[in-house]
Amino acid sequence: MSRIATTFARLQDQGQQAFIPFLMTGDPTLELTKELVLEAERNGADIIELGIPFSNPLADGPTIQRAGKRSLAHRTNLKDIFKLVKEIRTESQIPIVLMGYFNSIFNYGLERLINSCEEVGVDGLIIPDLPMGEDEELRALSNEVDIISLVALNSSPKRIKELAENSQGFIYAVATLGTTGERGEVSKEVKAKVEEIKSLTSTPVAVGFGISKPEHVKEVASFADGAIVGSAIIKRLEDNLELLPESEAEFINSVGEIVSTLTSPLN
Repeated sequence: MSRIATTFARLQDQGQQAFIPFLMTGDPTLELTKELVLEAERNGADIIELGIPFSNPLADGPTIQRAGKRSLAHRTNLKDIFKLVKEIRTESQIPIVLMGYFNSIFNYGLERLINSCEEVGVDGLIIPDLPMGEDEELRALSNEVDIISLVALNSSPKRIKELAENSQGFIYAVATLGTTGERGEVSKEVKAKVEEIKSLTSTPVAVGFGISKPEHVKEVASFADGAIVGSAIIKRLEDNLELLPESEAEFINSVGEIVSTLTSPLN
């Protein structure tokens, strides 16, 4: 059983839901990304989603776009990211999922990518711009890495059924139409969409896009298996960049604090 499956099974046995924070790898540095992953785990994260920076991130809102630009300014690439994950694995076995766009993955090489993931301990991949049906080669190469499907609010019943049948690890239910970013409330449509997905598969369903407050996490946890938060955490990170380099510990703690706040409804 994979680390992702084991984590969801343990949480389900305990009647709990997963908290999945998103961090942009290399923002503000690779060294600090490692510390932020470990800090997030200490403060209640169950799975970590690490972003692969890309110059044209179509699914990302302004906050995560800025994080990607900061990372790219350091020339962060997939080779760096795999080295980072290998280092994290010396201290933690928390499931790690990479989220990135197909152009970066294609340029790296699909077989090389899967081999690198398996070698260092990456547990899953989320590729927002790789449509179902065009991911067959990647799935065929992958024995230990979950290729995680995204389901949008406007996905048809036929498409949802096909995605559910091919799902691995967990299904990422997109809570809003449009890009990532903080929202005032969770869309009323997402609960019905999650219930539709869960009627077709036993694969856990986690909700992301626009989840940014503890009350959002609490609401999502009432009908889904996990909540994914990105922009709110990146915004806290961004607001505290002025602490660096003099106050690294305070900077890391500031990110830990928001993770702790967001996970509080799940405890």
